[in-house]
Amino acid sequence: MSAPIPRLRFAPSPTGYLHVGGARTALFNWLYARKFGGQFLLRIEDTDRARSTEESTRAIFEGLEWLGLAWDEDVVYQGASFERHRADAQRLLDNGTAYRCFCTQAELAERRAEAEARNESFKYDRRCDRLSTDEVARRVADGMPFTIRFRIPEGTTSWIDLVHDEIEFPNKDIEDFIVLRTDGTPIYNLAVVSDDIAMRITLVMRGDDHISNTPKQIMLYRALGAELPTFAHLPMIHGLDGKKLSKRHGATAVSDYQHLGILPSAMVNFLALLGWSPGNDIEVMTQAQMIELFDTAGLQKKAAIFDPKKLEWMNGQHMSLIPSDELVARIVPAMEAAGLATAAELEARREWFVALLDLLKVRARTIDDVVRQAGPYFRGPIDYDPDAVAKQWKDRAGTAEILAAARDVLAQLASWEPAAMEQALRALAERMGFGDKAGRVFQPLRVALTGLAASPGIFDVLLLLGRSRALARIDDALGYLRAGTGSAAS
Repeated sequence: MSAPIPRLRFAPSPTGYLHVGGARTALFNWLYARKFGGQFLLRIEDTDRARSTEESTRAIFEGLEWLGLAWDEDVVYQGASFERHRADAQRLLDNGTAYRCFCTQAELAERRAEAEARNESFKYDRRCDRLSTDEVARRVADGMPFTIRFRIPEGTTSWIDLVHDEIEFPNKDIEDFIVLRTDGTPIYNLAVVSDDIAMRITLVMRGDDHISNTPKQIMLYRALGAELPTFAHLPMIHGLDGKKLSKRHGATAVSDYQHLGILPSAMVNFLALLGWSPGNDIEVMTQAQMIELFDTAGLQKKAAIFDPKKLEWMNGQHMSLIPSDELVARIVPAMEAAGLATAAELEARREWFVALLDLLKVRARTIDDVVRQAGPYFRGPIDYDPDAVAKQWKDRAGTAEILAAARDVLAQLASWEPAAMEQALRALAERMGFGDKAGRVFQPLRVALTGLAASPGIFDVLLLLGRSRALARIDDALGYLRAGTGSAAS
């Protein structure tokens, strides 16, 4: 008999945006499903009606879509399955694995306070489980509110976890837990187990903060006569300070990184390395490579560290890997937002823009870096970086002489091509007594053209600026040097 097709699920609560930890969990479920020919399902756990919102649900969808994590069947909404949850709770009553508890919240709070006063931990004492059948029937007939509690069996509960190996809990440490509230709504553990059984989930892969829920859920599976899935509990994600990742560490929502110039391919690659290693010191991977390399043997037990600088580095690697023609669609909106150009203007000069991206992306880590570097190629006015001025234009009179001579040479070129520019400017450096130190011409010229000390090759910059704008930039620089003003316009 062949093994069942793997069925995995990502089950977020729509009470906030898709955060980094949830996205990592979704990714590992998705990778497993894709690697082993399974199905990746999405369940929205919207049973907390007070906190669940359509906006959060939409943000979860958008975050998964941006990351490229497509689910395989219709979305399941947990709130639509209350009748099944109640029916499963009734099954537990019928087979004797659960009982009605008539204790009120006030009574439980009073007993808890009494236990604390004695320096004892509170554990439900099963007093309602000792009621006679007739007494239970009488209270139900009288309309007395009740919860349904699961009766913890004796012994231990254990499982082989794909991440942590064998985990075992003594059942005596777990109190009889509620599975159905007085209003007939399910508690988390019952709803999850009921849904996972109905969805035929074979592997439950989630954060290891759920480990304490697992023995309770295993007991519910057995009490409902269902086959157990395999469990895998992923390590938590910590900030650089070693504490659980939270808003104090900066952006934690996936959508934040989408708007910070991070590419989805880089985000997915980065998330994959938070708790998993493909081995052989491999770090930069395409989606296809991650699927090929994914294996549960590479899942790690220790907490993963979220390093924003590593994410930026990863993003830079992916920007270098992606053909510039494909990057256009992702960078154009940022160019528009910065007021540098419209989509129509960039499309009209697409070949030129792609050539510009070829140059800029190798020095960039984010889309925002590309936009910042692109400024001099679009703006009229440019500002000169103070550090660049201090370093490259220290001798204002001497710098003005160099730039004026470079302008004359460039203006006389018959062909605005890199080879002709290089030949002319190197010859100028020789005539000015710089010998083979042509950088004495190139560096001041770079600041004049871009306002920056670092840029792509000077001849590429000249080519992309075009003759008229390049000469105008040199004129602006000369005006700045001679007048001592702070910025210039072309």
